[in-house]
Amino acid sequence: MKEIIELKITGMHCAGCVGSVESALRKVNGVEEAVVNLTLEKATVTGAIDSGHLLSAVEKTGYGAELLESNAPINLQEKTDEKVDKSFHNMKWAWMLTTPTMVWMGIHMVSGIAWPSMDGMELGIFIFSALVCFIPGRETLTSAWKSAIHFSPNMDVLIALGSIAALSTGIIKSFIEIHSFAGVAGMIMSFHLTGRYIETKARGRSSQAIQKLMSLGAKQATVLDMEKNEVHIDVRSLVVGQIMIVRAGEAVPTDGVITEGRATIDESIVTGESVPVTKNIGDDVIGGTICADSTIKVEVTKIGSETFLAKVIQMVENAQTTKVPIQVFADKVVAIFVPVVLLLATTTFLVWNIFPSQMKQLALFFSDILPWINLDLSPMGMAIYASIAVLVIACPCALGLATPTALMVGTGLGAENGILIRDGAAIQRLNEVNMILFDKTGTLTSGKPVVKNVHQVSGIMENDLIRMAASLEKESTHPLAKSIVKLAEEKEMGLDPVTEIEVVPGKGISGKYGSAILKVGNASFTDSTTELNLTGTPVFLALNDECIGIFEIEDALRHDSEDTISSLKSAGYKCVLVTGDKKEIADSLSKQLNIDHTHSEVLPDEKATIVSSYQDQGFVVAMVGDGINDAPAIAQADVGIAMGSGTDIAMETGEIVLAHSDLKAVLRATRLANATFKKIKQNLFWAFIYNIVAIPLAFAGVLHPVIAEAAMALSSINVVGNSNRLKSIKFY
Repeated sequence: MKEIIELKITGMHCAGCVGSVESALRKVNGVEEAVVNLTLEKATVTGAIDSGHLLSAVEKTGYGAELLESNAPINLQEKTDEKVDKSFHNMKWAWMLTTPTMVWMGIHMVSGIAWPSMDGMELGIFIFSALVCFIPGRETLTSAWKSAIHFSPNMDVLIALGSIAALSTGIIKSFIEIHSFAGVAGMIMSFHLTGRYIETKARGRSSQAIQKLMSLGAKQATVLDMEKNEVHIDVRSLVVGQIMIVRAGEAVPTDGVITEGRATIDESIVTGESVPVTKNIGDDVIGGTICADSTIKVEVTKIGSETFLAKVIQMVENAQTTKVPIQVFADKVVAIFVPVVLLLATTTFLVWNIFPSQMKQLALFFSDILPWINLDLSPMGMAIYASIAVLVIACPCALGLATPTALMVGTGLGAENGILIRDGAAIQRLNEVNMILFDKTGTLTSGKPVVKNVHQVSGIMENDLIRMAASLEKESTHPLAKSIVKLAEEKEMGLDPVTEIEVVPGKGISGKYGSAILKVGNASFTDSTTELNLTGTPVFLALNDECIGIFEIEDALRHDSEDTISSLKSAGYKCVLVTGDKKEIADSLSKQLNIDHTHSEVLPDEKATIVSSYQDQGFVVAMVGDGINDAPAIAQADVGIAMGSGTDIAMETGEIVLAHSDLKAVLRATRLANATFKKIKQNLFWAFIYNIVAIPLAFAGVLHPVIAEAAMALSSINVVGNSNRLKSIKFY
């Protein structure tokens, strides 16, 4: 049976590590897909597999792995802080040990004095550099060794080889005439650890959004026991049906429905909605939201992984672990990067030894502007110098971080603003969208229709028409049906039993009313030929295939529909209305909103056909709906956008879910996608350019190994920092 297994992975440091773990997992029989998230240190594996085989596969590559329980609490902030503290500790000790070597080398370079003697100075430099490599740099060397012996070399292999090669010259110098680069070894490792610290801290900022979401859940809940006494329990002990007491200023412990009281609820931390919402008896409340002004009693309806907040966190994590199409090429490069660099470093060493004069002429060209080039070194010295530079300048990390960090910041930023992205690849597709199709009810309109008029066609009284229609419509979830039922409730009518109910999507509902057949729906479904000049949506009531009444229903436009459509059109999108309403109503709405094309009297399954027809014409299509009767169209679209204000059906339907109740969230989603994809392209461009320029310079012997290592560290920091600049995006 196909299942999803999540693993906690330890020991990963770079994109090469991610590639090695993914490759090992994908080779396990039964695995269909495996995706690893470096920042979350998590692998998500899909397929019919045994978890033991997965753990074994990861461990064989030199990394640690353990099974993650789906409901296990994870303190991501604590784990991030631990990694940052550890990185800082290593960096601090590295520089404390490197500083004496830098002072020794600096004094000797400026004054020519070697204290206490040349041999004594070189021995001291060697000892301090060795301490740097083997104490604060121990984790890097261990990681390099593990990945090397498992034939999956990662970034640490390059750093380790560069450092150890430089350090080794301090020993080799005792046997053959060669320049010692031992002091360089400590500086290479120190710059590497500095870069790792800054990168770890920056990656922590990238994941702040998901950390914030994880921290929203309350730890304790106040509930009523069997004797109606208040008791405090752990949130994880809550069960469906329990009554919680939520007081002013407290967070709602878990999802539920208000059974007593009235309160203003601040939902901004979950949906991004800045204006607090008034909730009454019967209204749903979301776990993690804040009760602002009074005490309410809430019946638990969802717990654990079924809650809205848990689904949002899972959605954000899933989006951050998906692969964006543009990332595929970068992943292929990363997969072969380290072996290729090892080959280049070997080639560099050989070329400088075989063609020393020609290579020195090349380096001479840069010597006037780069003061660190020492052409007095022997051919062997220059070969070692250039080879070390090639090893430490090469950086697959920047390539590997280019997409995931931008995706992490973008999806997290979206979650903070009520834009929930289920699939990270939707970011790239939404960036390419040039046509947006809108459903009407619940999307362009408020989704809360009301009965404007009840028209009597036969001699049956108005209240009887309402009672008959509501008796049947109470079995439907359609917004128009709910408006009729609500009218009956307002009139405090008793409803009659209806049996043999049958719902026909996009048309109506029928059932047995006594001995007669009762139908409510559109004109064709009820076989109605009655025509009235109505401004609202007509819903026909038929008894034994004879129309006996017509309900005229109005659904007001959302307050921001006009501005949103106008802004989208100004941004270059073609806007299309697709609705089941009759032509007159659809045309009137389109004219009011200045929509490009209109499709009326469309059945739910026909909406998907319309989406497909536009795709065949070359358009990249997004479909915006509430997920109720337009799920096929949302699924067919290149990007499905569901507006649901936190409803389950919306959470399960769209690739992008808008938790906001306003339509402008569609505009914000497009801006977020465009900005995120722009950052991804910038990151990939600079990562590729860096390596394309830096490696040949190192090969030519014009880059000092220490400067090369500093540049390598800065390239990764630049990618992460550029991604974090996404947070300055203006949504409004």
